[in-house]
Amino acid sequence: MDKITKTEAEWREQLSDLAYKVTRKAGTERAGTHDNFPKGAGTFKCVCCDLPLFDAEAKFESGTGWPSFFQPISAEAVEEHSDNSWFMKRTEVVCARCDAHLGHVFPDGPKPTGQRYCMNGVALTFDERT
Repeated sequence: MDKITKTEAEWREQLSDLAYKVTRKAGTERAGTHDNFPKGAGTFKCVCCDLPLFDAEAKFESGTGWPSFFQPISAEAVEEHSDNSWFMKRTEVVCARCDAHLGHVFPDGPKPTGQRYCMNGVALTFDERT
């Protein structure tokens, strides 16, 4: 997959302040910000580059206050990196095409994968499937 790269100024122009902070600076939005995130059939995409990341069928209610999924739409959609910030060992999840910080993955999700992709809602857009 070809990488998308832009200057900081280009990202700032494209994104809201919060989306820029989260996706380009590895920030985190407040829990519960997306309580009403779409629950119908569709695809969640990267807010930065529009790459399909998660199918709504993989979304579940984790009780964390962030949108959670048990698997990405494909293994090629996201990349995972070790994150040792905040005195914790976590696995960061980024968009495979533009390196946008999406959130983290934890090994406490539901079947069939046992994974919880805990994503920042501001890092995602939703395309409803009709």
